[in-house]
Amino acid sequence: MNDQPPGILDRALSRFRRAWRLGGLGRGPLQDGVAPDLPDADADRLRQKIDACLNARGGEVSARARAAELGETYLVLDTTGRRRFLEILARDYDVETAAVDAAIQSRQEAAGEVERRRAEGRLREALVPVRVQLLSQFNDLSQGVKFLVDLRSELMQFAAEDARLKALDADTLALLSSWFDVGFLDLKRITWETPAALLEKLIEYEAVHAIRSWEDLKNRLGDDRRCYAYFHPRMPDEPLIFVQVALVRGMSDNVQGLLDEGAPAGDPADADTAIFYSISNCHRGLAGVHFGNFLIKRVVDDLVRDLPNLKTFATLSPISDFRDWLRESPDSGQTPLLEESDIKALQGITGAADPVTAVESLLERPDWIDRSDLTSMLNPLLMRLCAHYLVRSRAGQRARNPVAHFHLSNGASIERINWLADTSSRGLAQSAGLMVNYLYRLEDIEKNHEAYSGQGEVTAGPAVKKLL
Repeated sequence: MNDQPPGILDRALSRFRRAWRLGGLGRGPLQDGVAPDLPDADADRLRQKIDACLNARGGEVSARARAAELGETYLVLDTTGRRRFLEILARDYDVETAAVDAAIQSRQEAAGEVERRRAEGRLREALVPVRVQLLSQFNDLSQGVKFLVDLRSELMQFAAEDARLKALDADTLALLSSWFDVGFLDLKRITWETPAALLEKLIEYEAVHAIRSWEDLKNRLGDDRRCYAYFHPRMPDEPLIFVQVALVRGMSDNVQGLLDEGAPAGDPADADTAIFYSISNCHRGLAGVHFGNFLIKRVVDDLVRDLPNLKTFATLSPISDFRDWLRESPDSGQTPLLEESDIKALQGITGAADPVTAVESLLERPDWIDRSDLTSMLNPLLMRLCAHYLVRSRAGQRARNPVAHFHLSNGASIERINWLADTSSRGLAQSAGLMVNYLYRLEDIEKNHEAYSGQGEVTAGPAVKKLL
């Protein structure tokens, strides 16, 4: 076999892992002289590196070593250099138009089914961009999958303004979607005994309710709590998405009470309800990979098996962009939902002619949640507006609120909207303190999923329907 000795691969992988850990700060040139901003002269040398990876001279060890060296090159580039690197992939390693045209012509001229099928096979191959072969090589490296996830995170920032980079992003997403198929993932429970390095990542990645301290984290991993995460075999130390669950009696309506470190711990054997109060995606580069759709189902199965006393499965979820919706123009549909008496009361307090502006001006007051006159007036208005927003406000056929769309797609119903359920500064800024319970009634999950996915029909509980 014509191949390089394993020592070369070991050194290449070692440099790649070291560069990957350092995060590619771009502080200086590589050993072979490629500058961090990838000027034109160095771009030609980069193409030579890419061509060497694609030519696959030698055996598997050589191919992996070349891919590791290419990854090292990307990691030490600065932002300008990385963008140029990606632009080269997008522009110079796209679909070969001549090959596609030839395959189409062969398909049109094919005589007989056998020849036609062969021509279609050649056409399918021709439609796959050359760069996909290159990106696929990172699957063989010990940190290569994480490298590609992080690369896509940066690519997404550039792709918003470049059609070629959007195409490269689509190729990368398709590749990651196949690698991160839910069948390849492991669901693991996280406990206080989990290694500290992984627990630190939970603190870092928590995106819904910030973990304030190690004591806060310990409370969230107590006997009356559960935490589950998905892992990929090639990223065993990196959670992909994790969910935090509280085991309680009755449906929770306040997150501060749920996260109170001073509250006595409950007995899981006495709990009849599992509250999913935080679901966090850990890697921006995996946006669009839909393994999260299966997470709650897997967790429910695990909980039912271990705690048969659980009868109710629900969330306590934020409504992150409710106030953004409130601030939109009256044409978005808020004003018609208010009663004439509501509008007069708002105008009497604020003097604002527009009732939506009046509501927003009250919510900007730092003491509004402590004033009973304001809360008694705002409560029915905001609850009614929020019900309309969650159930009827759309982005196409899907619910406008992304969290609502996620849970409705999974077969949940919008069961209850909770007043002043999150009085943190973030909760007040995003949703005026409102939170929502999405209910997973096991016998209705499939029916709700089909109704929402097929006809865009939102299932709501009696309390929400009454608000509408």
